[in-house]
Amino acid sequence: MSYQRYVAIGDSTTEGLEDPYPPHAHLYERHGHSLSPSHPEVAGSYRGWADRLAVHIADAQAEPLEYANLAIRGHRLADIRATQLDAALAMRPDVMTIVGGVNDASKISWDAHAVRGHIGYLFGKATRSGAVVLTFTMPDPAAINWLVRPLRRNIHELNEITREEAARFGVRVLDVAAHPVGVDPRLWHADRLHGTSLGHQRIALGLAYTLGLPGFDESWARPLPPADLGTWWQRRAGDRAWLRDYFIPFVRRHRRGESMGDGRTAKRPLPTVVGPEMSPETHTG
Repeated sequence: MSYQRYVAIGDSTTEGLEDPYPPHAHLYERHGHSLSPSHPEVAGSYRGWADRLAVHIADAQAEPLEYANLAIRGHRLADIRATQLDAALAMRPDVMTIVGGVNDASKISWDAHAVRGHIGYLFGKATRSGAVVLTFTMPDPAAINWLVRPLRRNIHELNEITREEAARFGVRVLDVAAHPVGVDPRLWHADRLHGTSLGHQRIALGLAYTLGLPGFDESWARPLPPADLGTWWQRRAGDRAWLRDYFIPFVRRHRRGESMGDGRTAKRPLPTVVGPEMSPETHTG
């Protein structure tokens, strides 16, 4: 089976943080796209698992694939529902990815009932359009960053809601949370929230397998070789750096009512053909 159009909606993980293209490849500069403050230079474009999945789909078929990515960093499920879903469906995709909820789960005032309503609405409307819809679950945040243990219950509930609503509407789920490799620190950026290039690569491979593309299998979940996690003192120094560089700025933005997505537009707002500039052979990572 071949696909004509793939559209991705969601938050920062779908946008591609923190998996940048090489410095010279500003693929989305014309749309005002830029890197996050974690990079010395904000000029550049994020790649991410959705771009990588688009390449996998395009490479698996003779017909060209059009791809759009409407995701905005910082968006919650209500934002995705209100500002991305209808625009995505108007493009008449035959493949969609819908991934969100972590920004909702990061709030102390977690509302599982509201989250279920949003996810059910997103999944239901997308599948009724005739698109093949994919999503994935989130790994245990406390296994990646013990300092966010209070969020473990929220993410667990988000995953259960995702699985249940996906089963209700026929959405295909890559269950990242069920595989130990999902919490390998090498798959996670220093912010302990977004994937590294390797993390995005594994997600894209898993989604390609979930979509049923030829040549993909369960090897996306294969464990990495044992890693040197450093001494106790080195790990505590990493905790202090995370608090200083990522957590405190997040709290300050939250108190000001700001979001990383304020004023941002989608990096790839219109379906355009996947070309060699996105190829893994051109840009490794």
